[in-house]
Amino acid sequence: MAGRAGGAVKRVSAFWDASALVPLCVRQGITPGVIALYKSHEVVVWWATPVEIASAIARLARMRQLDSGDCAKSGKLAKGLADSWSVIQPSDALRTKAAQLVDRYDLRAADCLQLAAALEWCEDAPQGCVFLTADRKLREAALLSGYPFRVEYDFQRFPGVATPGYHLDPLRGSARYPH
Repeated sequence: MAGRAGGAVKRVSAFWDASALVPLCVRQGITPGVIALYKSHEVVVWWATPVEIASAIARLARMRQLDSGDCAKSGKLAKGLADSWSVIQPSDALRTKAAQLVDRYDLRAADCLQLAAALEWCEDAPQGCVFLTADRKLREAALLSGYPFRVEYDFQRFPGVATPGYHLDPLRGSARYPH
């Protein structure tokens, strides 16, 4: 990516929850905003995020919001995008931190693991770091854990539903609609 003077533009790292990544693979109301963030932020994820994305895509197919062809394309795209992500691996320390978060916040176990991974990534100093999620409860817990609020990262402003036939081109970072 080139800057105005022709130099490379450095992308800022951000921790991405699966709910913020699914709209890259399946068209939703928040997709345009997510694409803009994807272009400007490197992706750091929890180890199980690809499984969560696959589950979300399969759920959309079961709900008949995606046909089998779009489901397969979305899954393939998710796998392709995942190749460039930095991944926080599971560890005993991360599991311990997630267990502590279960008591502190109204989150499911998987979301506690996401938040624990995000806190590990920023070395428990989230001030100035970026946490991206479309999940309201996880966002609130991240804010309470010290992640700063930035209106440009507020996915709650963009509610949406799946739109079949939409895919992000991971090589160009642009959206396309097949004809």
